Amino acid sequence: MTESMRAWRNESYGPAAGVRLERVPIPVPRTGEVLLRMRATALNAGDVRLMQGDPLLVRPVFGLTRPKHPIRGMDAVGEVVQAGPHVIGVEIGDIVVGELQGGGGLGEYAAVSAARVQPVPPGVDERDAVTLPISGGTAWQALDLAGVGLRRRAERVLVIGASGGVGTFAVQFAALRGAEVWASCAERNRALVERLGAVRTLDHRREPLSAIPGGHFDAVIDVAGGIDLRDLQRLVRDDGTIVLVTGDGGHVLGPIPRMLKAAFLSIGRGPGIRSLAATNRPEVITKMLELLAAGRFAPVVEREYSFDEADAALARIEEGHVVGKLVVRVS
Repeated sequence: MTESMRAWRNESYGPAAGVRLERVPIPVPRTGEVLLRMRATALNAGDVRLMQGDPLLVRPVFGLTRPKHPIRGMDAVGEVVQAGPHVIGVEIGDIVVGELQGGGGLGEYAAVSAARVQPVPPGVDERDAVTLPISGGTAWQALDLAGVGLRRRAERVLVIGASGGVGTFAVQFAALRGAEVWASCAERNRALVERLGAVRTLDHRREPLSAIPGGHFDAVIDVAGGIDLRDLQRLVRDDGTIVLVTGDGGHVLGPIPRMLKAAFLSIGRGPGIRSLAATNRPEVITKMLELLAAGRFAPVVEREYSFDEADAALARIEEGHVVGKLVVRVS
């Protein structure tokens, strides 16, 4: 193995135009870690927020003046080529999928805790598998938090922001759980979202939510943000739940003010509003891989980029309004 690798890095906070392809040392796996020869990474809105250091509230954790982890890409599929001490359950040569803590996917190699990766089942396309950890896991956990699929009665769920990375998974997973799925998305994406399992689509920016009867839904999964929380509460039954997935908010505090308002409005009677802080859940990735291998759902990939085009992929995420996921093939 050579001692260096190519990686796309942002040494300072800023836009995608500041990301550069450089040669850097290959990571050395520490105790409990494995080294992956990267096959692919999928990019997320969170990658852009970390690239820009936005909101400022995250900088004490991710780097006050510049990123602690300058290589973006948290979703990873790769081949295990080296193992650190005390690694159990992962073998050299395994093709695995998982979440890189802090990033690293836009490098030719990445080190990751062996506990954070799962084997890619035979027959599952690596391009599909790599979309699952962040967006698929977030959608799954949002539905769990809302209790979708856990009630005895038939359920009706509204997914707001249904055509993005998390939204396209949320629609499919809610339908798999037996819910009647309504979805809000742009007009150009309605046919796609309906194919994913939505029985009714609308665009909340053009069709007022006030036209929908009160208490019409058991759950609302809000991926888009920008809607008054009281308007969301009106749509949901008293024993229902609203889950806020979006990280929208101001440049300094980000979503914190909206989360505090949600907690205040959840006091007393009426539907609860829960703010989701998705975490790495290997058991959820395993379940999603099983469903994927069985053909129960299909990730939506807007475009696949080569490794040399990774800066363009970051710029596309930065623009917003990506339909589904963007995947970068590293090797």
